[in-house]
Amino acid sequence: MISKACIVGAYQKKLEELARLPDVTLTVFVPPSWRDSRGLTRLERSHTAGYDLQVVPMALNGHFHLHWYVGLGPRLRALRPDIVHIDEEPYNLATWQAMRLASALDARACFFAWQNLARAYPLPFRWFERYNFRHAAHALAGSTAAADVLRRKGYTGPIAIVPQFGVDQEQYRPGEKPEPAGVFVIGYAGGLVPEKGIDVLLRAAAGLAGSWEVRLAGEGAEGPRLARLAQELGIAGRVHFLGRVAPSTAMPGFYRGLDIFVLSSRSQPSWIEQFGRVLVEAMACGVAVVGSTCGEIPQVIGDAGLIFPEGDVEALRAHLARLQDDTALRAGLAARGRARVLAHYTQARVAANTHAVYRQMVG
Repeated sequence: MISKACIVGAYQKKLEELARLPDVTLTVFVPPSWRDSRGLTRLERSHTAGYDLQVVPMALNGHFHLHWYVGLGPRLRALRPDIVHIDEEPYNLATWQAMRLASALDARACFFAWQNLARAYPLPFRWFERYNFRHAAHALAGSTAAADVLRRKGYTGPIAIVPQFGVDQEQYRPGEKPEPAGVFVIGYAGGLVPEKGIDVLLRAAAGLAGSWEVRLAGEGAEGPRLARLAQELGIAGRVHFLGRVAPSTAMPGFYRGLDIFVLSSRSQPSWIEQFGRVLVEAMACGVAVVGSTCGEIPQVIGDAGLIFPEGDVEALRAHLARLQDDTALRAGLAARGRARVLAHYTQARVAANTHAVYRQMVG
């Protein structure tokens, strides 16, 4: 497997679960770090039992479409894999690089797709995509919308709908809320970027009565603007910018300190929410969730949380006020959320579904 996402320690639990399954000898190639709009993420080594985790230098790190791996060819030729799992979108250079190497070795290859907007990419990315569509033995899509986009763009091979990662239900589990009773704690985790609609959350919270606070875990260019907005709204003392929680395996502690978790994403011309993994993490920890109608959020939440129209401050405020006053509703949603995660979104479940794809690929 070739995956920049697997530098995150919490995600590596899926790799351990995969390595436990029958007839699997797993080697995973990762870069030493990855840089994006949320900042620099360095490789963690949190769950590394049962498989070989190798670090491969990356060229053009931070360039989502153009990064590639230095020295990947010799490593694959030495390994002689039966399957090459490319954990990248089909239009990326890194996917084309790995697909060509897999084809030269007569290995079966698959790619992963989150893209849920049918965008036409310019050359050479359209060439990469066409090549990968022709040579892939299988595709994994993170959602039905992503699978539909693959079909609309001309991919005719088999597709399995499998989330990229789940959660470890033992690590992400309910726990005692350490804060004293009486303070309603609202949380968000992820990038401080415009598409996450954090300004909508702050404006909604500003109209709440009683004792409350907002905790924002993450980094991004929007941080200073959001801090100014909190000041303008007169709520700066109630909004806490916690920065990135590190290591990633410390995230359950953040979630357990919340009463509710909010993902108020809003659509952009070239992006809609592709999954919202933080929702699944919060649900696993027994936290009631609220999400916007952006992209896949309603499908991920199901009946385990409250949904509001994206960008609608008043609708979000109404949900916050309702949950602030109704502890029984919070508890009921939290229980449904945990059950939904155990049924659909554990690392073991994702690993088992990925393993089933591998078995199909080798016949």
